[in-house]
Amino acid sequence: MGSIWEYANPVKFSQTVSRFLAPVAIVAGACLVVGLIWGFFFTPDDFRQGSTVKIIYLHVPSALMAINAWFMMLVTSLIWLVRRHHVSALAAKAAAPIGMVMTVIALLTGAIWGQPMWGTWWAWDPRLTSFLILFLFYLGYIALWEAIDDPDTAADLTSVLCIVGSVFAVLSRYAVNFWNQGLHQGASFARVEAVTGADTTEKVSNIFFYPLLMCIAGFVLLFVALVLLRTRTEIHKRRTRALLARERLA
Repeated sequence: MGSIWEYANPVKFSQTVSRFLAPVAIVAGACLVVGLIWGFFFTPDDFRQGSTVKIIYLHVPSALMAINAWFMMLVTSLIWLVRRHHVSALAAKAAAPIGMVMTVIALLTGAIWGQPMWGTWWAWDPRLTSFLILFLFYLGYIALWEAIDDPDTAADLTSVLCIVGSVFAVLSRYAVNFWNQGLHQGASFARVEAVTGADTTEKVSNIFFYPLLMCIAGFVLLFVALVLLRTRTEIHKRRTRALLARERLA
């Protein structure tokens, strides 16, 4: 087996993406359809939250992907800074709009979920505030790429911005653990069980947990498919710009 760094070659990466993109997209679509239909139509209302609990099937997966998309950008940005592989820089650029959309979905569904539960659409809760700042970092990252003509300089500066923004990605994930105050509960996805004698308590009941897992799998695979597609597009755009520049010089 070859080294993983073989895929830093744009041609090798594009050829590999062409083989795997369609299957990943199909599985992502299947997981999303099954998970959302299962969650919205075949699970009961919660005894406290009623039907609003079903927002979990959009809110939790989108929030997870919003944070993990930034971490993926961090890893690829560090690879660019250390090894100067253009595919890694373009992958980070490709992931940013997807992560931003996931952040918007998480903020909107969180507001819809929070209004009947908290009595307000928004609160300056530590997690909500850090998540909003993360959204602003996504905007800044995308704007910085567009504002700089030289792609290598843009990749350098956006990589530094990504490292700084990772602080707020961490805060978005663990803000509830850092501060006790705030309306937002702990991680909904955690299945920490406390067993006392014959009694077992779970944060998420199995009836909600399994369709949630399916939705999360769908969001993850959708993110992978979109990043692969957008990275391949960025490679083609970079190649086209290089050819046009060569023609102008000739």
